[in-house]
Amino acid sequence: MSSLGAVGAGIAIALENLFPPLPSEVILPLAGFTAHKGGMSLVAAIIWTTVGSLVGALALYGVGAVLGRERTVALAAKLPLLKVSDIEKTEAWFARHGTKAVFFGRMIPIFRSLISVPAGVERMRLPVFLVLTGLGSLLWNSIFILAGYGLGAQWHRITEYVGLYSKVVLGAAVLAVVAFVVLRALRAGGGKRRAPKGRDAEADRDREAEPGRRGR
Repeated sequence: MSSLGAVGAGIAIALENLFPPLPSEVILPLAGFTAHKGGMSLVAAIIWTTVGSLVGALALYGVGAVLGRERTVALAAKLPLLKVSDIEKTEAWFARHGTKAVFFGRMIPIFRSLISVPAGVERMRLPVFLVLTGLGSLLWNSIFILAGYGLGAQWHRITEYVGLYSKVVLGAAVLAVVAFVVLRALRAGGGKRRAPKGRDAEADRDREAEPGRRGR
């Protein structure tokens, strides 16, 4: 990290936004430790990593803007168990809570990168997006860099706690997806089972009406 410097740390964080498996929870404390040793300025580390976060988030915002609502809806319509109404509900939720989602989303592993895409799809005003992303990233980056700076050679202890946090978040996300798929599959199966009953009832009504037709 000393050879990369503060600018290199910023580039690493920009790449982390584009490729979430790259762990900012390792890069940031290591940058703090490097500043602790005098390998870079503490302030420069915070500034450049925040700039890197903005660059990466802006790139994903651009992906969402290019994708647009129509393409997003078209893709959703092709996915099994996903309905256009799901996208519409998500849009309505983002319209109400988008600013909070962008700000607080910067502090949630994995989602801190992905949240920029729906912001682009919904064309959140760019100045608002940049301010919220910048503030959220500044807070997140500062916590980890300062922790690495304070812990010194023990900076790696941070990754143990954050690793647990990341696993909890990822586990919750997986459970939410599984629950959605199961519920949607059950509803779809229930609709198919109810359909024949509707046809049987219609056939019964036709049979009941048949004597009347013959009488005429």
